[in-house]
Amino acid sequence: MIKRLGRHPRVLSAVGSLMAAYLKLVYHTNRFVIEPVDAHDDTEKDLPVIVAMWHGQHFMVPFAKPRHWPAKVMISRSADGEVNAVAASKFGLGLIRASGGKNARQIRKRGGMRGFIEALRALKDGYSIAMTADVPKGPSRKSGEGIVQLAKHSGRPILPVAVATSRSIELDTWDRASVNLPFGRGSIAISDLIWVPAETEDDALESYRLKVEDGLNAATKRAYELVGRSDG
Repeated sequence: MIKRLGRHPRVLSAVGSLMAAYLKLVYHTNRFVIEPVDAHDDTEKDLPVIVAMWHGQHFMVPFAKPRHWPAKVMISRSADGEVNAVAASKFGLGLIRASGGKNARQIRKRGGMRGFIEALRALKDGYSIAMTADVPKGPSRKSGEGIVQLAKHSGRPILPVAVATSRSIELDTWDRASVNLPFGRGSIAISDLIWVPAETEDDALESYRLKVEDGLNAATKRAYELVGRSDG
């Protein structure tokens, strides 16, 4: 999408600013509910947390965070990522510019290890970290192991979050991106915290990776149900 617009920093910055303004319009013109209704109060005692979201369903997730929770978001260093980073900064979120990969080469290229270390430090300093669980570019809605490793090594829990609106445009992209529209109903659905014990052996992490998938899929399904739709 961004390739068509060019990669000039001023263009990317302008698009990111427009995106932030549009998402604010969407949020303020939809009647939002949250489930569970006491989710924020229940999570408060376990801060900071690692907020998990799916690619393509992430645009409205910044509005799921209470304003007084300090947070940073992990965003790729791609052109699309630059636009998302500008928008995220408009919402008062700190930035970690990195993303995961399917192999060591991709992880190095995308700054995954440096981002992992930055995220560990941020969590230690009291910042919650928001990150997509699935790895570009697919398959969509299949969690990578990176978010589970971050939970294991930081001692902080994973919080699966999904946001949906009653009106949206579904794009034919690898991540099944959903462009939320104004003037309707919105929902924020949150699944149970997922704790990954520090003593968990690497070969036993698969069960926690699956828990992240299940938690995000359940939150996504429920978010769509709350606005009278089915996911997909």
